[in-house]
Order: sequence, then structure tokens, then C-alpha cells
Amino acid sequence: MSVIPLAEQMRPKDLKNVVGQNHLIGKNEILERIIFNKKPISLLLWGPPGSGKTTLARIIANETSADFIEISAVTSGISDVKKIILRAEQNMRLGIQTILFVDEIHRFNKAQQDAFLPHVENGLIVLIGATTENPSYEVINPLLSRMKVIILEPLKNSDIIIILRNALIKLNKTKSANNRVLEYIAIASGGDARVALGNLQLCLELSNNQKISIVDVKNNIQKNLPGYDKLGDKHYSIISAFIKSMRGGDANATLYYLARMLNAGEDPKFIARRMIIFASEDIGIASSAALNLSVSTFLAVERIGLPECQYNLYHCALALASCKKSRKVAEAMVNAQNAANSSANMPVPKHLVNASNNFMQKEGFGKNYKWNSDYLPKEGFLPTELNGLNLFS
Repeated sequence: MSVIPLAEQMRPKDLKNVVGQNHLIGKNEILERIIFNKKPISLLLWGPPGSGKTTLARIIANETSADFIEISAVTSGISDVKKIILRAEQNMRLGIQTILFVDEIHRFNKAQQDAFLPHVENGLIVLIGATTENPSYEVINPLLSRMKVIILEPLKNSDIIIILRNALIKLNKTKSANNRVLEYIAIASGGDARVALGNLQLCLELSNNQKISIVDVKNNIQKNLPGYDKLGDKHYSIISAFIKSMRGGDANATLYYLARMLNAGEDPKFIARRMIIFASEDIGIASSAALNLSVSTFLAVERIGLPECQYNLYHCALALASCKKSRKVAEAMVNAQNAANSSANMPVPKHLVNASNNFMQKEGFGKNYKWNSDYLPKEGFLPTELNGLNLFS
């Protein structure tokens, strides 16, 4: 058996051998067009582990004849980036495009991410970042605005079975595992092709050239079949049940669904963000302190991390489930948005507009305005046509 991991042996070298992600690599889809036109652009590949982010980055570089430089944000820093920029400048003088691939780009802090900006802006490098985290939270906006976000989906079980079968063909071991075994390995992988291939390789190595059974797979990988996946239907079902349990004041159900998410490996920051939203949407002015608690919980989760931050999550979830509930904030927000949309062109009343010059003063702008907390003009604060508007009661 080769010492090279099976996942690396099976990594596709071109798009035609990639399994899954048809919404990106199919005919006339974005990655297919980038490669066909041989014009790489800066991309942010967002998707779960084992969905093909590194593979696609390497294929883009190979198919566009670019110099491909690969680093990980876990082990690299500013000094590494500076060396890469020097290499990119040499490449530019030779007419060679440089593609820098940064795995786990969300691990770079703001200053480190800032270091890429001028070089992406002037075209010195094409930056391809890979992240498993929501880029709108983890990547700085100036960099995000210069990159096209590409969302990769978790591989389907059928995709992973194809990958596993191809691996057996490559190893000339097609009789070592039947379809039921491959299906079991696929389900146990949770949409991660790298994990699936690693499990297959382990089972083959421990089989002593005997046919692999499902019992062998269970014993070898020592993992129960997942009842939850962070980007799939159960992810949304369980977070929905969690929110509805807090809304209904059922502390037991709230704790149960929180435990389900944490045990399945859910990002604790995702849970904390949802509780921040809940604090304003479902509790609101019935207990305004709930928002402060939720924000503090997010900060605690961010600074402490797992496993200790679970105390903070359980604390906050119990408190929110126990609070009185009010939908007044959410209802007032919708009412205000509807009113604003239907009257977007109405002018602000003159007495509320700052008179920044003599002309505006003569025209009555800012007339009789007083810098007092009890200032209440007889004309009111709304446009005349909206007098009597009631958005919150």
C-alpha cells in the first residue's frame, strides 16, 4: 500500500475528473468559464471540509499556466507573504501570472489580511482563499469586495460513492468492498471526500486482503453515523427547533437542542449569533438586557473557545428561554420599513433640516429648532402626509 494518502492519490488534475460541484464546474458555469478563458480571478472558496476547495484552486492554476503558491494561514505569517510578493514581482517581469492559494484564510487576522489588498488591487497576485467559515464574518470587507465568493456544497453520498469506487479501480481492488460497504463509508464521512478516502484506505490496510464488511468499517473508523451536518437539512432543522424552544420558554428542549448542535461540532459562534438575533426579535423591549447578555456571550465564545465556552452558551440559552417575550421590535421594524418604502421620496420637514447658510435660513429651514430633549414642534417630526402614523404601540 502506498504511503501517500489515498485522498492525495485521488486528487483530480482537471475539471473533467472532478466529482460533484456541478453548479460551479458544469458547462458555462463560473469555474469552467475561468479555465476556458484562461483568465483567473481572485476567489474565495467557501465550503465544508473535503468538498474540493484545494483541488479546484490547483486545477485553476494548472489550467491557466500560472505559478501556484500554496500556504496555510495556520502556519504562515506576514514574512511569508512578503517573500511571495517578491516572487510574484519576478513572475510579472517574466510575464507569468501568480496565483496565491491561502488555505483557512479566516485564520489570518485583520492586519495579515490587509497585507494582500494592494497586491490584489494592482493585479500582482490572484488570491484564492479557502474557508470553512462564513466569509462575511471572518474576512475583512475590503478584501471580500475584491474577491468573488464561490460556495461549495457538501458532497452528496452518491458523489462520495463514485469517488470511493474510482479509488478501488485505481488500486485494482474493486472486489474488496461491495456497494453497501461503500455506502456506509460515504454516509459516515458526512460529505467529506477526504475523510471517506481515509476511512477506505484504513479499512483496506487492516483487511489483510480480505473483503471488507460493514462490521469491519464500524470497528475501524470508530464513529457513529452522523445525525447532523453543519450545512445540511438537519443543521437548519435543529437550529429552528432550538429557536422555537426558546421562543416557547421550554428550557428542557432548549438545552437538548443546544447539546445536539455542540455534540455534532456546530460552530459555537453560529449559535451565539442566532441568540443575539433572538434577543431583539423575540424578547425585545420585554427584557432589553437580553441583548447585552447575548452580545457578551458571543464575545465570550470568541475569546474563550471550546470546550469552556459551552458554559456561556448554556447560561445564555437558559436565560433567553426564561425571559418574557415580545415581538414589538420585530413588528415595529417591519412597519417602519413598509412605511419608508412607500414614502421614500417625501421631503424631510423644513424645521428639522439644518440651515447651513443664509439662504436656507431665509427659506425657513431649521426654523425655531431648539437643542432640547423635550423639543416638540407643533408640526411634528414626520412629513406632513404621514402625520398620525403609528408604527409602534
